[in-house]
Amino acid sequence: MAEEGKNQPPKRNRFKEDDGDRISKLPDCLLAEILSSLPETKHAIRTGSLSKRWEHVWHSVSNLSFMHPYLVNHRDTCPDFFSFVDKTLIQRPCLKLNKFKLHSRYDHRFESQVNSWIHYAISCNVENLSLTLLHGESKPGFPLDQVILSCSGFTDLTLSGCVYNPTEAISWKNLRSLYITCRNLDEVLIEKILSGSPVLETLVLVNCYGYRRLDITSKSVKKLVLCGYMPPDDGCDDLEDVIEINAPNVLSLKIQDNLLLWYLLLLDVSCLVEADLDYSHGGYYETTPEEAKEEMLKRFIHDLRHVKELKIWVFCFEVLSRLEAKGFIFPSNLKVLDVTSSPLYYDNDSVEFDDQEV
Repeated sequence: MAEEGKNQPPKRNRFKEDDGDRISKLPDCLLAEILSSLPETKHAIRTGSLSKRWEHVWHSVSNLSFMHPYLVNHRDTCPDFFSFVDKTLIQRPCLKLNKFKLHSRYDHRFESQVNSWIHYAISCNVENLSLTLLHGESKPGFPLDQVILSCSGFTDLTLSGCVYNPTEAISWKNLRSLYITCRNLDEVLIEKILSGSPVLETLVLVNCYGYRRLDITSKSVKKLVLCGYMPPDDGCDDLEDVIEINAPNVLSLKIQDNLLLWYLLLLDVSCLVEADLDYSHGGYYETTPEEAKEEMLKRFIHDLRHVKELKIWVFCFEVLSRLEAKGFIFPSNLKVLDVTSSPLYYDNDSVEFDDQEV
């Protein structure tokens, strides 16, 4: 057996250096595309230590993503985060950007830095801009300047913790999807956003407040998501808000998460094809009587009887069960779904609910 082993060819080491690095032999454009798919830009930069071949490949990535470790670890493990972003953008040439994503704590002292980063992204013709800037409730959010409000290159915008200047005009001529989180939005500002976004197709409002009527009359908006209604915590013992939704051209409507209000009323939703209901009513405050909750859901079901498919999810189960026990007859388009398939449990970057302050 020993002699036989001597005659065997040596086992080939697939990681042997003279085999070459097959990935490194790919053209720069493909390597940059691979690095662009990494979840954070810091991972792409670290590949520069592999060899001289990789040292500058990350300069050509089309997606930049910066996430402060505080959002993951809940402690300040990276005091040089802002310096790191500055250094990264200085080193990267002003090349085309598909996406610029920034998730960080925010303080007004850093306003000029954050503005410079966004202006850099705009100078690179960025299409998808995602800003999540966390700040204390008593502190002002990040003010959106006119350069941002009039950028016609945006196709997708996610804005969390940002403040709109009511005197500035909004002109997002190519914007197709807009996600706004945790902001005070009145009817005037909503109208300004819609009129300045003539091709907007998807509008997502996450825990916004301040409006009494959502008047979505734009012919381009086809998908509306109302994910929670969260007024400031300045005494929620009396939640008397009645919100109206008027969306005559919308095809898809989703009402999700915690609604801190008294009643949500649908007006004209005649073009709806699909609707999802997965909301809770009043949260921990429980100021809404059971009868009012039942009446609201019953009214929803009645007003949505024309849609092709009406989906009822887990948060509505209790109220739905009480209606069933009282003999309420459900329409044929109603479909009850379980918790495992609820849209609120998706880790879905396209809607960007996963790591925002909602």
